[in-house]
Amino acid sequence: CCPVYLGGSASPSGIGTNTSRRACDQLRCTACDFRVSLFNDYIWDQSCDYLFFRNNMPELSKLRAKMIKKKGARAYACQCSWRSIDELTDLQTEQQLRWVCGKH
Repeated sequence: CCPVYLGGSASPSGIGTNTSRRACDQLRCTACDFRVSLFNDYIWDQSCDYLFFRNNMPELSKLRAKMIKKKGARAYACQCSWRSIDELTDLQTEQQLRWVCGKH
């Protein structure tokens, strides 16, 4: 993917390019070396913190405790970072995230 996009559940997923703007579904974190999980139609509760994800990734049954249903959104998380996204967003605007396309 180049550029790499994040997007809500209404955004198409796949290989993103300048002409085909798609949310990457193969993200990997370079900080924790963990695959980034994504959950359609959910956002993260504001009480989420680093230890919550460090202790509970990637077990969906444990993560559900802090997931809120929201149509059109997509919740992303690895073991060290998380984000809730509603619309197509260039990953470069999210400078604190160390996520890259893990190759399709």
